[in-house]
Amino acid sequence: MSHDPALRLQPIGQSIENFGASRWAPQAFGDPPTLPRITAADVAPILPGIDLWDCWPLAHEDGSTVIRRGRALWFLLSAPVLPDPADRHVFARIRLMSHGADGWRDHGHALPDGLNPGSREWAGSAVLADDGVTVTLYYTVAGRRGGPFSFEQRLFAVDGRLDDDAAIGQWQTPREIVVADGVRYVCDRQEIADPVPGTIKAFRDPAWFRDPATGKAHVVFTASAAWSRDACNGIVGIATREGEAWVLGDPLVEAIGVNNELERACLVCRAGRYYLFWSTQRHTFSPDTLAGPNGLYAMVADQISGPWRPVNGNGLVAANPLDEPAQSYSWWVTGEDEVWSFIDYWGMEGRSPADHPELLRSHFGGTPAPVFRLRYDGDRVLIAG
Repeated sequence: MSHDPALRLQPIGQSIENFGASRWAPQAFGDPPTLPRITAADVAPILPGIDLWDCWPLAHEDGSTVIRRGRALWFLLSAPVLPDPADRHVFARIRLMSHGADGWRDHGHALPDGLNPGSREWAGSAVLADDGVTVTLYYTVAGRRGGPFSFEQRLFAVDGRLDDDAAIGQWQTPREIVVADGVRYVCDRQEIADPVPGTIKAFRDPAWFRDPATGKAHVVFTASAAWSRDACNGIVGIATREGEAWVLGDPLVEAIGVNNELERACLVCRAGRYYLFWSTQRHTFSPDTLAGPNGLYAMVADQISGPWRPVNGNGLVAANPLDEPAQSYSWWVTGEDEVWSFIDYWGMEGRSPADHPELLRSHFGGTPAPVFRLRYDGDRVLIAG
């Protein structure tokens, strides 16, 4: 079944406003900053029979990673190993693991069975309150529990408690924090069984951030512009905590006519500048524009409301090697300026998964990728040597 996302968008009359979002439309990528090639020595599965991908740490309110008893707590998407790794998204659960000097330890599914109001658990973020006990997991609820299969995405938060043994429990009832309005943000249930990869409309990936200038809490997220009928209408949205409620704000960045998915957006503040990172892939660029590589991208601003300007002139921070374009994906920037991701299709040597389905399983990593660091220099963000 083919899927034309433009048919489901909700335009606002003849308006061409972009609600103040800063535009990302790179004109050139030149010689991209390239990550080292991933080799067989890097592909070290953590859990037999389980694929792991998008990951994020439990962080303090200032963004720094929480360390308890010498270990960092990490949330990772997980699914059973399947013949086609792309099917993992249909079974995704959030897993809780910890990492320390002796490597990884598994703590099982982060949330109890039956707690999620959807059918799958997709990516988000997690913050430990300054009381040192209250953990809030922000995550994407995909589909609806007990309903027909769909790609509907909703933003939820759920509170738990961190105990002295660095375990998280006493999870409360998940609550929806904001709802797509159909004006700025597409609110599309996407009840399509087999959408074309890269065409799904987004309202996902909530990433928590406290603005050091104002003290306000925000979440940024992957979204799609409801005011545009372009098939490639990726944007980064924001919501702000006002008292006890979350308020949906105007989008920060738009890539209409350029790219359909600005995924896993996250914010860091360095030397008074705000850096907004996201991940994207070559196949989600519009065929009518310059396509960049699979990589980590970013824009920078002097305040969270913008205007935002592309770092390094074009927004590209780190790219997969040209001869291994899909070796890693879903980069997350920590408060320590480390960048974590997962190993995707590695060692392909120019072969594509579409043309070589026999390699789908054997060359999918499904495990954390080598970590690298960033260095900030004003409007430049570089891979640290």
